[in-house]
Amino acid sequence: MAVGSGPPHPPWMAGAVAGVWPPRGAAQAGGFAPSDFDVWTAFVERLRGWVRAEAGAGRLLPWVPVAFGAGIALYFAAEREPALWLSLAVAGALCAAAFQARRSRFFVAAVLAAAVAAGFACATFRTARIAHGMLARPLYSVVLAGFVETRDIRERTDRFVLRVTAMQSPRDEIRLERVRLSVKKGTAPDVGSFVNLKARLMPPLAPSRPGSYDFARDMFFQGLGASGFVMGAIRTEAPPQSGGLALRYAAFMQNLRDAIDARIRTRLDGDERAIATALLTGRRDAITTPVNDAMFISGLGHVLSISGYHMAVVAGVVFFAVRALLALIPGLSLRQAIKKWAAAAALFAAAFYLLLSGAEVATQRSFYMTAVVLIAVMVDRRAITLRTLALAAMIVLVIAPEALVHPSFQMSFAATLGLVALVQVGMPRLFAASDSSVATKLALWGGREAMTLMLASLVAGLATTPYAAFHFHRVTPYGLLANLAAMPVVSVLVMPAGMLGLLAMPFGFDGFFWWLMGIGIDWMIVVTKWVAALPGAIGRMAAFGTGPLIAASVGVVLMGLLRTPLRWSGALVLAFALAWALAAPQPDILISGDGHNVAVRGRDGRLHLMRMAKDAFLVKEWLASDADARVPDDATLAEGVSCDDGGCAVAMADGRFVSAALRPEAVADDCERAALIVTARTAPRDCAASVIDRDRLRRQGALMLWRNGDAFAVQAVRPRGFDRPWSPAVPGEGSDESVLVSRPPATGGKDATPPVTDLQGDE
Repeated sequence: MAVGSGPPHPPWMAGAVAGVWPPRGAAQAGGFAPSDFDVWTAFVERLRGWVRAEAGAGRLLPWVPVAFGAGIALYFAAEREPALWLSLAVAGALCAAAFQARRSRFFVAAVLAAAVAAGFACATFRTARIAHGMLARPLYSVVLAGFVETRDIRERTDRFVLRVTAMQSPRDEIRLERVRLSVKKGTAPDVGSFVNLKARLMPPLAPSRPGSYDFARDMFFQGLGASGFVMGAIRTEAPPQSGGLALRYAAFMQNLRDAIDARIRTRLDGDERAIATALLTGRRDAITTPVNDAMFISGLGHVLSISGYHMAVVAGVVFFAVRALLALIPGLSLRQAIKKWAAAAALFAAAFYLLLSGAEVATQRSFYMTAVVLIAVMVDRRAITLRTLALAAMIVLVIAPEALVHPSFQMSFAATLGLVALVQVGMPRLFAASDSSVATKLALWGGREAMTLMLASLVAGLATTPYAAFHFHRVTPYGLLANLAAMPVVSVLVMPAGMLGLLAMPFGFDGFFWWLMGIGIDWMIVVTKWVAALPGAIGRMAAFGTGPLIAASVGVVLMGLLRTPLRWSGALVLAFALAWALAAPQPDILISGDGHNVAVRGRDGRLHLMRMAKDAFLVKEWLASDADARVPDDATLAEGVSCDDGGCAVAMADGRFVSAALRPEAVADDCERAALIVTARTAPRDCAASVIDRDRLRRQGALMLWRNGDAFAVQAVRPRGFDRPWSPAVPGEGSDESVLVSRPPATGGKDATPPVTDLQGDE
C-alpha cells in the first residue's frame, strides 16, 4: 500500500507504530473485533447524522409550542399559585437571553427554555386576569338577578348561564359573577333577557377521585363560580342597564341557532334532529344517552365535537364549489387568480361556522389551522405542514392556556399531528409507485381513497388512544371499522347537505336538504349501534396516573415531529408508557368527598360499596376507573356489606374490616374491630382504628387508600399544602395531616392498627 493511501487515522493514532493490532479476524478476550468496532463507529456516525438532520434549519419551530405547552403543564402541576411578577420576570429574562444567543450554538436550548418559561407565565397571567369568586359551601335559597348569556337544550332539562348583577343570600359571604343553572325542559329564558329568580347553588363539582377530571378547574376558567337549579318561577324584567355588545352578539347567535334547530325539526326528530343540530350549531346535549354512549364506544364520538374534520369539510366544499363556479365564467380563470378567491370564500365560511358552533377549543384550533392553510393558498405557500399545526397550537395556547389540560385539545392535536405526519411522510412513500399498473388499477377502483381513509382513521385512532384511556378509561377496538363504514357517508352526504340546507334556509327551500341529511345520519346511527354491540366493543382501561400519560405524549410527539429514523424512538417510549399504565396499582379503598360512599376491594378483587347516599355519577366514575363493567345499580356492589342502623362494614382482601359509622356508639364499637373507620363523628382518643372524619374530607376531598402492610397510604384530591384558585385550601389545616387521622391505641399493643400515612405523589 502506498504511503498516505487509505482512510486517515484518527487523532489518537498519531505516532503509532505501523501495523494492525489486534490482527484482523482476532480479538482479545472480552474486547471487540475490528469489525465490531467499525460497525459501532458507523452506527454512532449515522446517529450523529440523524441528530444533525433533526437540528437543521426549519426544524425548531414545531418544538416551540411543545416547550410552551410543557411550561403550561408545569403551571397546573404546582401546588400553590405562582407569583405573577416572578413568572413574568423569568420569562422576560429567558426570552432576552435567547435573543442574545441567536448566533450561539446554545440558541436552540435557549429558545426552548424561554418557551417553557413563557408558557408558565402565560398560564399564570391568564389565571390572574380572570380571577373570580368560587362558591365553597351550598346556598339553599339565593335570590339572583342578571342577564342570560347562554342557553343549552338538553335531553331531560335545560340550563343557562346567568351573569349575576345582584345576589341576596342568607350568608352574604361571596359575590359570584356567573352561575350555571338547570331548569325544567322548555322553560329556560331567552339569551339576552334580564331575569330575577330564586335558586339553590352548589360549589363546583370536585374530582370524584384523585387524578380524575377536575370540573371545578373547568368552571373557573369558564368564569363560573357555582352551579345549581332554579326554585320556582323565573321573572323576566326590564334591565336596569345595558347588557353590552357582547350580550347582543350572544343573543343574535343564539336566535340563529334556535332558528336552524326549528327548521331542522320540521323534517327530523329524535336523535336525527339532535345530531343534525350538533353538527351545525355545536349543541349536542339533546342526544339520548344510549346513542351518545354508542357513538363513543364505537369510536365515532369525534363526529359530535366540531373540530378539524368538520372545519375541513366546510372549507373544502366551499373552496371547490366557488372555484368550480368561477371557472364557468369565460375568461375569468385565465385573467384572475380564482383559486385565491375561492380560498377567501372558504375562509369566510369557516369563520361563520366557528361563530355558529360556539367556538369551543377544538373548533378554535381547527379554525386557526384551516385559516393558516387557506392564507397559505392565497399567498402561494405550501399549506399542510407541521409549521401550520405549530402556529395553530401556539394561537390556542396563548389565548386559552387552560385548553392544554382539556381532553378535546389533547385528542384533537394528537390526531392532527398524526395526520400531518402521515401526509408529509407516509403518503408519499406509500404511493411512490403510483405509476405501476397494479397501483393504477387500484386507484381507478377507488382503492387509493379507501386506503387513505383507512390509514387516516388508524393513525388518528392510535394517536388519541392514550388520552381516551386516561380521561374516559376506555379504548375503541373497532374504531377503524366504524370510521370506514360511516365517515364516507358523513363526508359526502351529511355535511354537504347540512351546508346546502343553511344556504337554502333564507329562501325556504331547505326542507329537502334536512331530509337528505337525515338519511346519512340514520346510516351513521345504524353503524354506531352495530359496532357498539360487537363482542369486546367496550375496551375498558383501569385508571393510571399522569406519568404514563406524559410518557405517551412524548412518544406521540417524537413520532410526529421527527423526520429521520429517530422517530421510532417514540414507539419505544409509547411501549414504555403502555407498560407503565398497565402496571399502575389500583386503590384498595375509595372514599367520596362527603364520606357518604365508600368502596372497598374485597377478596374477589372487585369493589364493594357502602352507600349512605345515592350518587350514580360518582359510582359510575369509580367503576369506569376500575375497568369494572358493572353499573351503579348492580346488586353485586353490595355483596359482603353488612349494614344496620349504626352504619356499615365490609372486609378487605386481607380480612380486616372497614366501617362507615353513623352513630357515636357505632364508632366506639368499631374502634375495637375495624382497621379503618369513616365517620362524621368524633372518635374516642383511645380508638385503636385509623379514622377518617368529616374534617379531613372537608379539607382534602375524595381519598384513595392502599394497604401498605398493616397501615394505609393515602392520596387526596387536595393534598396537604394544595391551594389553587379553583380549589382553595380550607382554613384550619394542621401542620401534620397524618396526626388528624391517626388514632393510636392507649396500650400500644402489638395488635393495634397502625396509623394512616400520606402519599403526596400519585406515581
